[in-house]
Amino acid sequence: MALHKWAYLYLSPGFTPDNSTSTVKVADCEFTAIGMDFDAKDRSIALARDLVADGVQMIELCGGFGPLWIAKISEAIDHAVPVGSVAYGPEARRPMLDLLKPDHPTPA
Repeated sequence: MALHKWAYLYLSPGFTPDNSTSTVKVADCEFTAIGMDFDAKDRSIALARDLVADGVQMIELCGGFGPLWIAKISEAIDHAVPVGSVAYGPEARRPMLDLLKPDHPTPA
């Protein structure tokens, strides 16, 4: 079976699935990216169920979800499709944490 439809759920301040969803289609594949606020991770359960019902074959999560959410979402969809995540290596963890601080200065 070839991959024809997949989704990526990501976290970003102030984002919601209502205002931060994009879908890209090419001849044989459709990709949907859905953004949500860090405090709204619980919405990802219902979103994942809807995505699976809509034919998504794979769900990828941004690293901000962490391994616990991979398990929660996988269980919520009865392991119907693979759920994985993006991860940063150890050299990127401190810069990422610094970047996500609310008071991080914007680069000039």
